[in-house]
Amino acid sequence: MNKIPCVVNEYDTVHLNARHKVFDQGQICSNYIVVTSGMVKVYTRSNEGKELVLYRIQPGEICVLTTSCLMGYSHYPAEAITETEVTAKVIPRSDFETLVARSPDFRRFVFENFSHRLVDLMSQLEFIALESVGYRLNQYLLKHSKGQERIRVTHQEISTEIGSAREVVSRHLKALEKQDAIKIHRGAIEVVNAQVLQN
Repeated sequence: MNKIPCVVNEYDTVHLNARHKVFDQGQICSNYIVVTSGMVKVYTRSNEGKELVLYRIQPGEICVLTTSCLMGYSHYPAEAITETEVTAKVIPRSDFETLVARSPDFRRFVFENFSHRLVDLMSQLEFIALESVGYRLNQYLLKHSKGQERIRVTHQEISTEIGSAREVVSRHLKALEKQDAIKIHRGAIEVVNAQVLQN
């Protein structure tokens, strides 16, 4: 995480509740937002209503789409919602442009964050495009089962995270349950044999 430049602290702080819509697809981008606490999920939605998580924004990070839209004077191509309570600094477009032009620290913060986030986004899209649903599902279960007995998640939420249809995810989960790799509970999944998932 890059250190937030001191100049950012001069701007207004907003406090958002969990499940608050930060921006909608097609909305004009008018502010640069730096998250200081909490978590924001950025996702895209197809015409059929399917969702795909692109990335999450954590404290000290910026939204690559917001940066892109501000610099390109374009509208948001995706949506964002708070997953927890969030506090963030809000910098109006005019001030953002001035800071990028005049503050080396702020400019470095913006472009280093933009570069890192863009690499993360490309890795996520590559993972979805090139890896099988079964592999993506196994990796998701392994990652989220660490340190807890059950993963509190629905089949629909998993499908959104790994970029697949709910029906396909449910079919794969049932197959894993038959292999005694997991146990499916109401609203939760328990990993009982991680070795099967790793193999």
